[in-house]
Amino acid sequence: MTAIAGLWHFDGRPDARDDLERMLKSQALYGPHHSAGWSEESIALGRRLFRILPEDAQDRGPVVGASGQILVGDVRLDNRDELLRALDIAQPGRALYDAAILLAAIERWDDAALDRLQGDFAFAAWDPRRRRLLLARDFLGQRPLHYHCGERFFAFASMPKGLHALPDVPYGADASRAAEFLTLIPETGSRSFFAGIACVPAGHVAVVTDRGVAVRRWWEPARHTLSLGSDADYEEGLRHHLDEAVRVRLRGAEGRVGAHLSAGFDSAAVAATAARLMAPQGGQVAAFTAVPRPGYDGPVPRNRIGDEGPLAAATAAMHPNIEHVRICSSGRSPIGTLDRDFYLFERPLLNLNNMTWIHAINDTARERGLSVMLHGQLGNMSISYAGSELLVELMLAGRWLRLLGSARDLLRTRVMRPTGIAAALIGPFVPPGLWRWAMRSFGKSGRDVRHYTAIGGATLDALDLPARARERGLDLSYRPWRNGFDLRLWVLRRMDSGNYNKGILGGWGIDQRDPTADRRLIEYCLSLPTEQFLLRGMPRSLVRRALADRLPPHVLNERRKGLQAIDWHENLTAARAEVAAEIERLATCREAAETLDVERMRALVRDWPSGGWHTDAVSQAYRLALLRGVSAGHFLRRTAGGNQ
Repeated sequence: MTAIAGLWHFDGRPDARDDLERMLKSQALYGPHHSAGWSEESIALGRRLFRILPEDAQDRGPVVGASGQILVGDVRLDNRDELLRALDIAQPGRALYDAAILLAAIERWDDAALDRLQGDFAFAAWDPRRRRLLLARDFLGQRPLHYHCGERFFAFASMPKGLHALPDVPYGADASRAAEFLTLIPETGSRSFFAGIACVPAGHVAVVTDRGVAVRRWWEPARHTLSLGSDADYEEGLRHHLDEAVRVRLRGAEGRVGAHLSAGFDSAAVAATAARLMAPQGGQVAAFTAVPRPGYDGPVPRNRIGDEGPLAAATAAMHPNIEHVRICSSGRSPIGTLDRDFYLFERPLLNLNNMTWIHAINDTARERGLSVMLHGQLGNMSISYAGSELLVELMLAGRWLRLLGSARDLLRTRVMRPTGIAAALIGPFVPPGLWRWAMRSFGKSGRDVRHYTAIGGATLDALDLPARARERGLDLSYRPWRNGFDLRLWVLRRMDSGNYNKGILGGWGIDQRDPTADRRLIEYCLSLPTEQFLLRGMPRSLVRRALADRLPPHVLNERRKGLQAIDWHENLTAARAEVAAEIERLATCREAAETLDVERMRALVRDWPSGGWHTDAVSQAYRLALLRGVSAGHFLRRTAGGNQ
């Protein structure tokens, strides 16, 4: 991975090189191995290298092409060989690094090269003939890319700290963006969490000229339904795409890779597939599972798995080259690393409780010298999609006999009750207010925004956050969707993981890779008939059938969902005084106090529960509202200059 930076002085000032050096130096933790730049009077581009891929040893800095274009890239190309063949470049072994191949593709196909790329990337390419700077990110934004456009100059950097190295870039939070974060409004668009700093959205390209910045989307998956001969053909297709997605992400692991391993399908599929692929060469997988402290016997929510260790161990036991490592994060404060996380990620973190076990896993992986960590974060929207929208899709298509058969299967397998089937069919079409009333009438609390967020009521009203939610496709009444394609595409696009990935690289030297976020795998899954995911009344049917060769039967047949760190409340309770102290600091910060409901947060600390941590009401109040409020408030406080 690489940290990139660059700037263009529109007024012709010749000191771009000096500014570039400051931008690169500020991002040194994301690229400690080598720094290099290119400059020509008023424009400069550079990069800092973190050597992980085999070809990184050949990377000497900005790539200068035959046409005179210059490129800096934070890139891992997963289809190197395919691109080399298409470009008529003789196989160079490890001599040609990925950024050089990327520039050759741009010189050959211009902007159309983007649609030929597979992998994770963020790059900037300067074309001196057209006086144009081209910035782009991969289709899901696995690598970050930020920019600032002023009256006299344009600057870009992987992380905001690279831009804040320039005195002309303002330093401060975008408070309305933090408010959107609190209410889970999708992170679409170009606004970052810093005022005056934008980001290139995932799957977008930004064309910069001296007249301004034009941003457009380059990735839009085709809406078509694949028709294969049999159920077995769909299963074989999934196995093929998953194998390939994992295989290309093993590059640079040097025979040892880390992997998250839960009781669920997604991380288990990734870890098991990696083990199968690495076994012939003697490769090893260290699979990490977050587990509660020994002896924990607290209540477990209905249909949840409190300790994922046994099921994860069963998956590991199927593969001799998997070492199963249980990680207990007991004793770690959920707010103990706020300052470090602010520096690494430069954004508020969504779930501070999860970060305790994620940090614990990263600490152990670093101690073992691992540089690549696999996970399955987006599997729910690709390989293990549940198919819940099947009924309404069949109804809208007029496939009445198939609808009746599918409803009968769901009743037979007890996946749904008659009321659930009625809700799936009617819910997408009823007004939001009526849906909320119906949920309360049936004893379901719903997801009231004021329950799971600590946002201040005045902020909620002044910013009209419900209107912002509607603009980005978020239905705050959480009605069912009308089709699975739109749901999955919306979920895939709602979160920007670029800063998270870069922060983990800078903090632990670990490259996070998600095979379930592979473009070809996702496009394959999006093209499949929804019936394949909800076949014969069984949700996630496709992944259950396809992975019978690599996961144990009782893992595949498990219907409950895992709950990593079920003992989260013990760490939070131990940190109660820390939380109270942070809230008082937030109360003295104008930006935080205006955004948050500080009085509610104080009341939550004062009225600490003695039990009921497994219930929705307590979990929403403390795990979500309180801690997410602390996360957003700390970000606002730090950007306001408070550090006492």
